[in-house]
Amino acid sequence: MDETVLATDVERKFSSILRGVREGKSYVVISHGRPVARTVPADRREGVFRRSRAALLSRLEGQPVVDAGNWIRDDAYDEG
Repeated sequence: MDETVLATDVERKFSSILRGVREGKSYVVISHGRPVARTVPADRREGVFRRSRAALLSRLEGQPVVDAGNWIRDDAYDEG
């Protein structure tokens, strides 16, 4: 489970946070009551990216193909 740390405390507690990460802990940085960042051990981060990519590809495979029709780049900037 992730430990939380306030964004205002990150700089002051950085050495302690880094030590915790080396020991396998992960932290969620909270700013204005919302999570804004997560620190995890580097080896675990790769697994997170792999699972996220797999989940995204699985979700995309389940969606129907949509015909966007013919358009040109200028259509994206239509000021009409």
